[in-house]
Amino acid sequence: MQQEDDGLKVSVLASGSTGNCTYIETKEHHILIDAGLSGKKIEGLMASIGRDMHDVDSLFVTHEHSDHRKAVGILARRYGLDVYANQGTWDAMDGKIGKVDVAQKHILAPDSTLSLGDMDVESFSVSHDAAEPQFYAVHSGGKTFVVLTDTGYVSDHVEGVIKDADAYLMECNHDVEMLRMGSYSWPLKQRILGDTGHLSNEDGADAMMDVLGRHTKRIFLGHLSQENNMKSLAHLTVASILEDHDFGVDHDFKILDTDPEKASGLVTL
Repeated sequence: MQQEDDGLKVSVLASGSTGNCTYIETKEHHILIDAGLSGKKIEGLMASIGRDMHDVDSLFVTHEHSDHRKAVGILARRYGLDVYANQGTWDAMDGKIGKVDVAQKHILAPDSTLSLGDMDVESFSVSHDAAEPQFYAVHSGGKTFVVLTDTGYVSDHVEGVIKDADAYLMECNHDVEMLRMGSYSWPLKQRILGDTGHLSNEDGADAMMDVLGRHTKRIFLGHLSQENNMKSLAHLTVASILEDHDFGVDHDFKILDTDPEKASGLVTL
């Protein structure tokens, strides 16, 4: 493989309330975290960054909600992927993803690390209204990329696990006032705002202030609600809060937007 292909590379293929999928590659492994869109859509997003699903070897699932597991079974069967999730998530996906060959189904327990050659995938539990939700920190060659998009709050334990990563996909699901004034039912609003719901723009910024370090160069803002947020608002809110606390936005690190329909460019960390 050419030298230009070395290193930890990432692309947020899709992020939002309608579907989530992140692509990560090293010299030896190509993986997905979540597959919450149609198989056809994910194939197209991969092609848009010059990559092919046939090269993907593993899929890591965070939890059983449709916007994270929609194409798990389809992609597993079509491409023979190894699929990793914890036991609670496997149980919750039963009957929702079709048949997956037992040889392709793997248990990755919460708060554990799986070594795949030149890549280590570390799982950590979060607070979300799913069976056993967990997210992932991917380590390779001294670089770390963290995916954290569905949690009501970020615990001290999670902060310790994800501190000073090179890049983050961090949840900024909603603007609190847009959510409060919007059309959602009151029980749904309470669910989103609760400790097992989703991080707001302000919550995401607060979490970033606690974990940003000298290695951090990129923050992708993820899982934006199409009803209760806007890219420009999320970006402005996070940037303003970090700048107000003397963080070097656009100097020490960049804040990057994500999209539910369009992949971010493939970047090397």
